[in-house]
Parts: sequence; structure tokens; C-alpha cells
Amino acid sequence: MASNILGKISKERVISAVVLVVIALAAILPGGVILAAVLYLVSLVGFLELTKACGVREKIVPEDNAKGVNALEVTGIIVITVYYLLLCVTHTDILQRYTPADGIDADFGIVPVLLLALILLMFVYVFTFPRFTADQVMAAYFSLIYAPVMLSFIFLTRQLTHGIYLVWMAFISSWVSDTCAYLVGVMIGKHKLAPVLSPKKSIEGAVGGIAGAALIGALFGRYLDGALGLDGMPVVLAVVGGAGSVISQVGDLAASAIKRNHDIKDYGKLIPGHGGIMDRFDSVIFTAPITYFLILLFMK
Repeated sequence: MASNILGKISKERVISAVVLVVIALAAILPGGVILAAVLYLVSLVGFLELTKACGVREKIVPEDNAKGVNALEVTGIIVITVYYLLLCVTHTDILQRYTPADGIDADFGIVPVLLLALILLMFVYVFTFPRFTADQVMAAYFSLIYAPVMLSFIFLTRQLTHGIYLVWMAFISSWVSDTCAYLVGVMIGKHKLAPVLSPKKSIEGAVGGIAGAALIGALFGRYLDGALGLDGMPVVLAVVGGAGSVISQVGDLAASAIKRNHDIKDYGKLIPGHGGIMDRFDSVIFTAPITYFLILLFMK
């Protein structure tokens, strides 16, 4: 059984996974501006993969000869850049040499940035009409929130007290969950979880993913109990891992549904054996916010 499972995992996919883990370590351990910069680049690629998949780049006006990114995507890139700059300014000591630390507003707010994004996209829509349709504007706005904003919660979690440890729960809830779900599904999976959307996924695999993420979360919490003297962490991180796994699997299926709707196999080809950023980070995108908010809820 073990040899059959290993035979289904390509060498290319394993190498890419190892490289991704190394990059994650190199970005998350130092945190701060380095992590924000890596997430910014990942977010830009994910945003452009989504806009392309969702038809934001399609030509509507016959005489439109523009190629590459269009005005909606450029607007999105500008908003993403401003958003991550604000994250750095308000959640790191990047301006400490110029401004007293207590004078920096650590809660600049995501809502104002999202409102600004919508207003700017509507400006483009109105003053270039009829180049773009309302569907393209909504798809651009959706893409802006889906990858860039949701991924930014990895940075926000890392900046919390003990965040250098707790941020890994976003990956335990997604990548560990994916691995456990796959292994359990291959071994005992019989009942289809979403037969039309993803025929290979099983209910048994889904339960295995939740149990695996909760178990690893509990073990990680036990380690933190001893290393940092934090009480009750096994239970807290087991809950975060299990709940994150549920959200992770929904995120995975949601990304698959978008691909099915637009008749594409992968979002891109950036990561050998995996596809694009959205193919590899589809579940992490969903677990990042839930990890952040659950940790805030349970560790007040």
C-alpha cells in the first residue's frame, strides 16, 4: 500500500514542495518586512492568475488591441502595493527611526483599503466604458480580496505575540490536512465528498484531514506548553487545526470550482508539479484568516 501511494507522488512535485517549505522558513522566521515582501510577490502572482482565469483580461471591444495586463489589473496591482506598504508601516518598526513607536496606528483597517479599491475600479469602469463589463470589474475585485488580502493574515499572525510559532498553524491546517486527507482517502476512502466537483476526494479522507490537523496541532501545542510556558495550548491548537482543516478543504474545493467554471486545468505553471500559486496556496489562503481570528479569540 505504501509503495502504491509513493508511486503516485511525482519526484517533481516532491522537490517543489521541499523548495516551498524552505522559502516559507526563510520568510517566516525573520518575519517583518521580509515576510511582507514575499507575501506581496506571491499575492501579485495569485491576483494575476485569478484575473486571467476569471476573464478579466478578455477583450470586450473588438478594436481593443491591448495585450497583457489591462487597466483593471493595473489598478489592482496599485491597491495591493499600497496595502502591503501600509501593513509594513503599521505592523513593523520600519518607521521607528522617524516616528515614535506608540505614534504608529497598528490597526489601520482593511475596510478603508477595500473601499478605496472598489472606488478606483469603478473609476476605471466608468471612464473606459464600454471597454470592460460589470462582470470583469466584479471579478477583478474578487481576485483582489481572494489572494492578496486573505494571504496577508499570515503576516498579521506572524506579528502577534509568539507569532513566530503560531503562524505555522495556517500551514498545519492546510498542508498537513491535505496530506492526511490524501493518505486516508487512498487507503480507505469510499464515499465521495464532492463527486461532481472533485471525484477523487472522499468523506473518509476529509475526516482524516481534520483529525490529522487537529492531532498535529495538539502535539505542536504540547511543545509550546513546555517551551514557552503557555497553558492549554494543546486544546487551543487542536481546535485551530481541526477548524482550519475544514476551511482548508472548502478553500481547495472552491479553487477547483473556479477552474471548472472557466474550463482550465491549472491557474499557472510557476510551480513544477503543482501548477500556479493559486493551485498550491488555495487552501492556505482560506486557513490564514481563520487561524488569525481563532488565535485572537482563544489567546486573549
